[in-house]
Amino acid sequence: MLTSKTASLVCANCGKEGSDVTNTCNKCKSVMYCNAACKKKHRHKHKKECERRVDEKLFNQPPPREDCPICFLRLPTLITGCTYMACCGKMICCGCTHAVQSRAVSAGRQEEDDICPFCRTPPPSSDSDEEMITRYNKRIELNDADAIHTMGCFYSEGKCGLPQDYAKALEFWHRAAELENAPSYYNIGAAYINGEGTEVDQKKAIHYWELAAMGGDEDARHNLGAMECNAGNHNRALRHFMIAVKDGGNDSLKTIREMVTFGNATKDDYSKALQVYQTYLNDIKSEQRDEAAADDDDCKYYDSPF
Repeated sequence: MLTSKTASLVCANCGKEGSDVTNTCNKCKSVMYCNAACKKKHRHKHKKECERRVDEKLFNQPPPREDCPICFLRLPTLITGCTYMACCGKMICCGCTHAVQSRAVSAGRQEEDDICPFCRTPPPSSDSDEEMITRYNKRIELNDADAIHTMGCFYSEGKCGLPQDYAKALEFWHRAAELENAPSYYNIGAAYINGEGTEVDQKKAIHYWELAAMGGDEDARHNLGAMECNAGNHNRALRHFMIAVKDGGNDSLKTIREMVTFGNATKDDYSKALQVYQTYLNDIKSEQRDEAAADDDDCKYYDSPF
């Protein structure tokens, strides 16, 4: 008779096996210990391997942002390049929202120029913050990470009739972060840097920006690169900036150019960064999005590399 077997957990320090080996390395999450004493004793031996594993995760290129559900082109990372729709929970690119508005105005149906391009739901009344918040709350009940994150932003900025409340904003961002929402990780990191709703703690800020960067947030990635650059770690900084450029990080592209000026990067590095940025532009550009950006600065979806 065949019986199934499960792998035993083994303490990396003393070799003890068993289900009580549950103390994990706080940084790499890859090594187990039977207790805190073994973890502390093994720290020196594990340090280099731990740093290698952490860097392997940190410097891995995150997957690109999802496609617009209407035109099926990659969504831009620039904040004005797409809009979250609280009616259906879809993130729609500026080209598709602008196209709906243009068609409605051209046909003389101005009342339809602000309907959702995806589900065709009319927008809330212009003076109805309550209706807008109701829509977001419905999405939040469905554990929609983008809605939870945006609600946090409303509290942070005191928008949509809500009071400015940094502590409340952090509550929503932490909830969205549990759903691996990269912008929420970024905002939590920024809160620790600025002391908004919490104490200033640069170590925690870096931790949350690393999580954001691994989730594809190019602003967090750029900030990590800037910190490494300020610390004189130019090779690590360049690695961060190159990853950010692949995700449309124009500030990182400009910083690489500055690094060349000061001798901290090569012309080949900058040439490669330009090629990578062009590949990103090729992925996101379309005539429809160009028309939207030409008609309205609020529809700008990428920055010029020069």
